[in-house]
Amino acid sequence: MSAFAPQRREPGGELFGPRFTLFVDMLAVGLAAAVASLPLITAPTAFAAVCAVLCRSIREDRPGEHGEYVAEFRAHGLRRVLPAGVVVFAAVALVVLDMALAGAGLPGARPMSWALTAVTVAGLVVALRAAADREVAHGWRPALNRAVTRSAADPAGCGLIAVAVGLCVAFVWMLPLLALLLPGPLAFAIMAVELRVEPAHDDTDSGG
Repeated sequence: MSAFAPQRREPGGELFGPRFTLFVDMLAVGLAAAVASLPLITAPTAFAAVCAVLCRSIREDRPGEHGEYVAEFRAHGLRRVLPAGVVVFAAVALVVLDMALAGAGLPGARPMSWALTAVTVAGLVVALRAAADREVAHGWRPALNRAVTRSAADPAGCGLIAVAVGLCVAFVWMLPLLALLLPGPLAFAIMAVELRVEPAHDDTDSGG
């Protein structure tokens, strides 16, 4: 049976097909995440909530709802939202420093800029994989540890996520208003990377 069985979708979903319904869900929760990320300090939690909603929507083949997103966002709690947000500010400061070094013209500035760029990209990929972790609402530090392990075991997945991020940056550069719609597609791309290796694990578990 297809993973997108139409009988589980809401009435009327068959008008455009279940994949179109999933596409609309992706954009809707992504837009909610963009609004929730406006204070910037809430961006990691807002994105993690999108990943959680889309993951359940894909695995359980049902629409993602706005109320579900709000509940997922609140599940993180203020004590987990603030530290994750501080990391975002630190990352932004690192990017600003990188750009300043690139334009400073100082000896060794260009190699240092490339090194900081590599560190920033690697850190962003790990952070995005941590946001897609199923248990991230219970703590970012364990989720980051698991993301590092997954990244080391799946460099191809890291490359795919880096490409997805690069495409998002290119889209925003061409049309800044697209930034409001991109959290959903980016979260969907990351969940696709994470879920693509899960069937093997599920088969192993069911066999035990």
